[in-house]
Amino acid sequence: MNSIWKRLLSLGEKPLTAQDRGVSAALVTALVDGGEVPPPFAVRRFSAPPSLSYSAADHDTGVPAERDFGSHVDQTNYSVIVAERVVVKWLTPPAAMPHPAPEMLAHLAGAGFQDTAPPYAALTRVDGAGERLLALVTGYLPGARDGWEWCADEAESGRTAFADALGRLAADLHLALSTFPPLSIVTTAPAVTTNFGPMERAEGALADALTLTGGEDGEWLAGKAGALRAELAPLARPISTPLIRIHGDLHVGQILQWSDGYAVIDFDGNPTVTEAAPYQPAARDVAQLATSLEHVAQVAIKRRGTPPRQALRWAGEARERLLSAYRDRLAERGRPDLLDGSLLRPFEIEQECRELVYAARHLPRWRYAPMGVLRARYPEETP
Repeated sequence: MNSIWKRLLSLGEKPLTAQDRGVSAALVTALVDGGEVPPPFAVRRFSAPPSLSYSAADHDTGVPAERDFGSHVDQTNYSVIVAERVVVKWLTPPAAMPHPAPEMLAHLAGAGFQDTAPPYAALTRVDGAGERLLALVTGYLPGARDGWEWCADEAESGRTAFADALGRLAADLHLALSTFPPLSIVTTAPAVTTNFGPMERAEGALADALTLTGGEDGEWLAGKAGALRAELAPLARPISTPLIRIHGDLHVGQILQWSDGYAVIDFDGNPTVTEAAPYQPAARDVAQLATSLEHVAQVAIKRRGTPPRQALRWAGEARERLLSAYRDRLAERGRPDLLDGSLLRPFEIEQECRELVYAARHLPRWRYAPMGVLRARYPEETP
């Protein structure tokens, strides 16, 4: 048995950490070599990983260099860069299968979707607990910057041209995901027109936000509860737009800016909404992406000292450019039906409620962002 598999066996179910040096590089080397993968491990390959050779005729000797992303990167899992060409993301802890990422990455690779880190493989392990996803192997994007960083720079400077590219990227992503088998094939539910409980889900998010948000913010939110609930009303009607596979957690933090443009990442689904159905209206992704621009404006106000009026104006302009570019791309490809604009506002309100719930349960310092967005949308009346 190859030494990499022996070492992984010795780790058992223990999540990989920075102390496990060499494991990621050895795994990538084994994938490049294409040798047999012994049980209890299995590899699902999406595309061929790049050679780790120094040139077309030479082969690396020893173990390729590896480095982690550093403590400045805020992520749930542990990622390692190998030879400046490949990223190995170790799930901490390993996730039970089925998991959305391998299926999504395989489909996007087959559909020819280019605006993501090249997907290479998924490593799983089967034991008494069933099959678990250990790691995802993708390409490294040179010069990549986290969305909360580069987008805050755009907000601070007042630039909005980037939003055109983001709108096209989101549309291309949905066009590729819309080619998954229709919902009618994979379940017994109807594929197009259905009422799958979005109103109940949204009202639940509002109720949780009202319960978990305390202090002055909680009092303000309670005073706006009726208005917020009214915004959700369109979700009570049957959904007549196509239900497609969506990203599920699409915000600017999932979009890297790199040397060749922008790339969407992280197809793990939304960890805070475990009951979310994989097939939903594209408007849910679009609403979350649009509201994340407003969150960036709040970040710019709080952390960059950007004047509030300037930041809010930037968010409004960027949002309009994003939506316009998204609609134009769908129209170019003959699929304007993928977006029902009437769902954007209620999904956006639900998203802000979910942001408040996330802040209360996991990251209290984040509450300023969704509260800032809601207060901007419902300015206080003045005499």
